[in-house]
Amino acid sequence: GEISLRGRVLPVGGIKAKVLGAARAGIDTVVLPRRNEKDMVDVPPEIFEKLRIVFIDTIEEALKISLEPMASG
Repeated sequence: GEISLRGRVLPVGGIKAKVLGAARAGIDTVVLPRRNEKDMVDVPPEIFEKLRIVFIDTIEEALKISLEPMASG
């Protein structure tokens, strides 16, 4: 994705392909720009059962989610 000079996360293209690719690759959490939330209507409903999708507005939110400790299990 892209980030503004002020730390705002900007929308990106190809959300459906990115989310489907993440699901196929076995990724469990996808972090997306909040302004792309409207693009999720193109994603098949069964994908939402496989993925934790988190929408963010700022780089600080992205870092917090990306760097949170993984649950052991």
